[in-house]
Amino acid sequence: MPKFTSSTRDIWSVSRLNAEIRAVLEGSFPLLWVEGEISNLATPRSGHSYFSLKDAHAQVRCALFRNKRQLLRFQPKDGDKVLIRARISLYEARGDFQLIVEHMEPAGEGALQRAFEELKTKLEREGLFDARRKKALPAFPRCIGIITSPTGAAVRDILQILKRRFPALPVVIYPTLVQGDNVAEEITHTLELADRRGDCDLLILTRGGGSLEDLWAFNDENLARAIAALDTPVISAVGHEVDFTIADFVADRRAPTPSAAAELATQNQEQLLLRLQELRQRLDNTIRRRLQEYRQHLAHIGHKLQILHPRRQLQQEQQLLDDLGQRLERAMQHQLAQQRQHYTQLTKRLQLLTPTHQLRMLREKIAHKQHKLLHNMQHLLSRRKLQFSGLARELQAVSPLNTLGRGYSITTDAETGGVIARYSDTTPGQRIHTRLRDGCLVSVVEDAQEEC
Repeated sequence: MPKFTSSTRDIWSVSRLNAEIRAVLEGSFPLLWVEGEISNLATPRSGHSYFSLKDAHAQVRCALFRNKRQLLRFQPKDGDKVLIRARISLYEARGDFQLIVEHMEPAGEGALQRAFEELKTKLEREGLFDARRKKALPAFPRCIGIITSPTGAAVRDILQILKRRFPALPVVIYPTLVQGDNVAEEITHTLELADRRGDCDLLILTRGGGSLEDLWAFNDENLARAIAALDTPVISAVGHEVDFTIADFVADRRAPTPSAAAELATQNQEQLLLRLQELRQRLDNTIRRRLQEYRQHLAHIGHKLQILHPRRQLQQEQQLLDDLGQRLERAMQHQLAQQRQHYTQLTKRLQLLTPTHQLRMLREKIAHKQHKLLHNMQHLLSRRKLQFSGLARELQAVSPLNTLGRGYSITTDAETGGVIARYSDTTPGQRIHTRLRDGCLVSVVEDAQEEC
């Protein structure tokens, strides 16, 4: 038989053994869900809790460290049946097999939670939670319906908020049980009744907080499908902010509390009044600015109208006629002065010629010249008269009075006196004056058309 010495044997220490076993245990098992009853619960000053989790045939040691214990929603005690999520480990100092608890919940609540998750997954796959299916809430509801217990704190909170934010808004309370047997069926019936009656254009489904069991009626599948089928938008405000139910996911909007549902459903009356005053001030400023712009525009148009008025055009033509008359008179005077000067020169030359023949010839020449001068003067006067007559006829042709004489008329606004040149310058019911050749007509516009 071979002999082994201390140098050839692989001798493990207890610490090494426990450390290796711990590594094997923690590396071989994932996080596990374990259900059992708490016993021998101890919580020393460190804040960590140590207990045994047992069933009818076995038990296992468990450790719940302080950072995980502070996250619990209940205080565990001996005798509680719980569901824990834990990892397998070994306490090396004593070699004790144990579970390190990561999460703990009451065993009954855990079953409810699993049922909740399964129903949530099912309805989500069917599209009942799809945001595109949900209806928009009315910005200003004409009436709000509250489906809840009439004696609960939730309805009092909602009514108080509604009275403060929008006291004139009508509210209809549809009483129903929110906890107990057949609650889901009664809530479903009340919701469908409120939707059929059509008294309200917004419904609030609410109740106060409670445990998962207390709120379980709002996780009913039939209730969820009824909410999804309603024509009236629904706000779900069940429990506190940390509570979620299937009704919250199916409803058109979720409010974390009943008070938040009242705020979500209504506008703040004070803010609306402030906004209304702001809009009114902006409207007043805009109207004043527009009126000022229209006054300036009207003044500009009036000035242009005065410039283009027929009276102003007639004055311009009269001034031109006067100018032409003065120019004609000056030309005639100039011609006469030249003829007189020439006549004077001839007279002087005639006086210098003394022979009788020359005198007679000069007299005949003078007579001829005089005759020619008179003829030229008459001819020139005739031409000037013809030119003057032509100008007078042209002036007469553009005269507004002559236009009136041919059957035309001038229409002006009865109040402003402005000339109406286009059909768009008139409005039905406007009084107008029509000037004719021999008088004036006063009439009222019944209709204005682009083509007659």
